[in-house]
Amino acid sequence: MAMNTGGGGGRKHRRSGRQQAFAEINITPMVDVMLVLLVIFMVAAPMMTSGVTVDLPQSAASPVAGQDEPLVLSITSDGKVYLQKTPVALKDLRAKLAAITGRKKDTRIFVRGDRSVDYGKIMQVVGEINAGGFSKVALITEQSGTAPDKGK
Repeated sequence: MAMNTGGGGGRKHRRSGRQQAFAEINITPMVDVMLVLLVIFMVAAPMMTSGVTVDLPQSAASPVAGQDEPLVLSITSDGKVYLQKTPVALKDLRAKLAAITGRKKDTRIFVRGDRSVDYGKIMQVVGEINAGGFSKVALITEQSGTAPDKGK
């Protein structure tokens, strides 16, 4: 929807006898591209969460704030441990964390444990993290009232 407000659009220039150039920018194609990108990001953003499905327990605790991107450790209902989306053996956890963080011990690490996992297994994973020298460990839960009711 371009509009010419210059007043000389189709008239000839008096001195040279040539038509003036149309020097307006049509932004409609740019707006179309931006809207398409917006839709793509709105659809893709929910898929960018951790890829391991875990049924989190509920808690009334407030979220932990921070600027850096945390590492996420997930413990599935069958007891398997995942670092981000990669399965990892518990004995290799310290070495993998050190390699990923570049031995930066103040990296935040979030532990997501399925509600059906034995508490001892979760504490075993947290113990391995602490033994590796990482002290910023948080247990992830769902906010109270946000989890879907599982037939209780």
